[in-house]
Amino acid sequence: MMSINLFQAILIGLWTAFCFSGMLLGIYTNRCIVLSFGVGIILGDLPTALTMGAIGELAYMGFGVGAGGTVPPNPIGPGIFGTLMAITSAGKVTPEAALALSTPIAVAIQFVQTFAYTVRAGAPETAMKHLKNRDMKKFKITLNATIWLFAVIGFALGCLGALSMDTLLKLVGYIPPVLLSGLTVAGKMLPAIGFAMILSVMAKKELIPFVLLGYVCAAYLKIPTIGIAIVGTIFALIEFYNKPKTADHVVEEEAHDDWI
Repeated sequence: MMSINLFQAILIGLWTAFCFSGMLLGIYTNRCIVLSFGVGIILGDLPTALTMGAIGELAYMGFGVGAGGTVPPNPIGPGIFGTLMAITSAGKVTPEAALALSTPIAVAIQFVQTFAYTVRAGAPETAMKHLKNRDMKKFKITLNATIWLFAVIGFALGCLGALSMDTLLKLVGYIPPVLLSGLTVAGKMLPAIGFAMILSVMAKKELIPFVLLGYVCAAYLKIPTIGIAIVGTIFALIEFYNKPKTADHVVEEEAHDDWI
């Protein structure tokens, strides 16, 4: 079992802080594959980290679709905690099992994120008051305080996950092998659930042929994922360029109706 020293824990905390606060800047850093990549670089096991990040992306691609008022789990769960489990367990915890084990942590982290948003709910109004008073210093502090709050939370989560991994793996060691195998199977099912959640939101009857085509390419033709993505891109481009351009005419007709 691999142990994590204090320096590595600090680096993981800094990486988590950057990724967690980066999503407020409009960059997609708080994603499983990005989080896992940094952990893999720090701990020196990039293949395991990318494997964990890939299956996490497949599952959380669907979990990221918050249907209605639901709040999806946070990618820090599999991206940081799941990757730490998979790397430090020396093969005892598979990436699929780590994905299943990290899901409750991901849900808990999402509560922390919601709490942070609640704490900073009055920031826009406070910033506007400082702007009206022409106090630019307090205005900038108010605007950036949310980012710094997320950075602090991310650093705490990353360090906590790294430093508590020995204890967490000891607890995982008490799980019976049969149950751990079941968690591995459940982890393999999570990506399918993620895609099902996407299809429940995006799928339309005119898109069903493309869904079936993707299934045939994967199940029967054994085409790799990149190949299926290229095939999908080809059909998307064909659909885009063959789509009739009627938007301009509709706008002109609506404009004439307004004149009448």
